[in-house]
Amino acid sequence: MKKLISQSKSFPGGKFNFLSIGTLLLAFLILDACSINLLPSKDKWYIQHYIIMQDFERAAYKKLSPEAKEKFQILFWEARWPEARMEFLRRIDHVMKVFKKENSAQPWNTDRARIFLLNGSPASIEYKQMDNWGMRIAEGGEGVTGITAERDKENIQARTAEVWAYQCDEQLVYYAFTFSAPKKWKLAQGAFSGNRFLGKLEIRSREQTYAIKDIDQYTKKLENLKKAK
Repeated sequence: MKKLISQSKSFPGGKFNFLSIGTLLLAFLILDACSINLLPSKDKWYIQHYIIMQDFERAAYKKLSPEAKEKFQILFWEARWPEARMEFLRRIDHVMKVFKKENSAQPWNTDRARIFLLNGSPASIEYKQMDNWGMRIAEGGEGVTGITAERDKENIQARTAEVWAYQCDEQLVYYAFTFSAPKKWKLAQGAFSGNRFLGKLEIRSREQTYAIKDIDQYTKKLENLKKAK
């Protein structure tokens, strides 16, 4: 269950303030949103895993033959702990249920879904529905239950903006999403006070949630894949 509150909420390292966040989002709506563009739809595996891959993995994957890419996909998860794959599958399953209204064919190929696949459930979500602001606070700590199936029934036309907050050490990092008719949500990053730590949060998610067991051995195997015809 989640709580719905109507006033500012303080957190370690930051504070939600409806007026200030609302002002920032108004600026986002005036400016062109810096959205992650939809990825090509032909390579389903790459679309699903792009956001959790490290830079060297993306670079290697793009240079491989179709046959080598299939081997890469196996190596990718062999190089990681079984718990990482289980967590990814839980998040994919959640994305399939929760974000299907935005992209029914590929729910994972959306801005909100990608951030969820990488970072998991936010600590809280502040949203604007019509002219009112509200907040949902995830209970029980980190986990996919932070965004519940209630969103299956959300009135996507009424909700116009969302701000997701993640704890990164003593700071809060924010992702702002704005609604674009008829059903697309765009990532619109802005000058939130804690967002200088955004890169740190995403690196931590890739290197901890999806940690590589032995990077030296793994990179050697990828080098051998590059040589395969």
